[in-house]
Amino acid sequence: MQYRRPRRNRKSASVRELVEETSLSTKDLIFPLFLIDGQKKKIEVDSMPGIYRFTIDEMLLEIESCLKLGIQAFDVFPAYPESLKDPFAKESYNPDTFYLQGLRAIKKEFPEICLMSDVAMDPYSSDGHDGIVQNGKILNDETLEILAKMSLAQADAGVDILGPSDMMDGRVGYIREELDSHGFTDVSIMSYTAKYASAFYGPFRDALDSAPKFGDKKTYQMNPANSQEALIEADLDMEEGADFLMVKPALSYLDIIKLLQDNFPLPIAAYNVSGEYSMIKASAEKGWIDGERAMLEVLTSIKRAGAKIILTYFAKEFASLK
Repeated sequence: MQYRRPRRNRKSASVRELVEETSLSTKDLIFPLFLIDGQKKKIEVDSMPGIYRFTIDEMLLEIESCLKLGIQAFDVFPAYPESLKDPFAKESYNPDTFYLQGLRAIKKEFPEICLMSDVAMDPYSSDGHDGIVQNGKILNDETLEILAKMSLAQADAGVDILGPSDMMDGRVGYIREELDSHGFTDVSIMSYTAKYASAFYGPFRDALDSAPKFGDKKTYQMNPANSQEALIEADLDMEEGADFLMVKPALSYLDIIKLLQDNFPLPIAAYNVSGEYSMIKASAEKGWIDGERAMLEVLTSIKRAGAKIILTYFAKEFASLK
């Protein structure tokens, strides 16, 4: 006689909802946005259907529409023209630069939101790398000084969470000390703890025109073959004062999300990156998959793996379904 029939708990939508183990809501999501200089511009990213670069006036309208859908957290990335880039990313801490002006405007208009920023040299660097380049080598410690200046400028602009995405050793501690010594003790750090040297960043680099001008980023981003190395990175980031630990990308690294969630008390974030987004969009446009179902399945899998927070370009689309 068969006593256990798991299908009994799947027999109707109402029963399935009763036993559902993983729930997903807009409260779990951060929506990445791309900021450009100028006025009244909203330009779609060719490789990311439905995702746009906004001037600040248009971005304020976009944030307002997202708030009505229940999205409360935003991560803003700057797209700079080549004319403003140099080897030392000086524009990143220029108080008059459009990115810092934009952050101030967003926080002034919407003080209630959670505003996150990006801390890395590549959007401002003429070399397209996340650190200072000298004779083809990425200089770690010299880069920390620039990252700290950038972080202080963004904190002064009103950012709630800084996102160091550069993968330089020791940058979390260096930034934390600089923030605290300048009175920014309430500004959080979401460290890109396990950021892998991935093929899934291509559309993002299109959006920011930030691809490296030579070589690759394998000397500072992690090897996709490694998992134990993520424990080392996470341990260092937690010791140095990170408030959140992030895994990037998300979909190919669900095991890493689970690994960090099981071993560290800090909230784990995961970045559902541009290539993962575009892959689903392209397949859906071809009619090969159901795009909406695929989106929900991917986001649920990231949450199920242990991510408390998901950065995703699907945030607005997901919120629109509710």
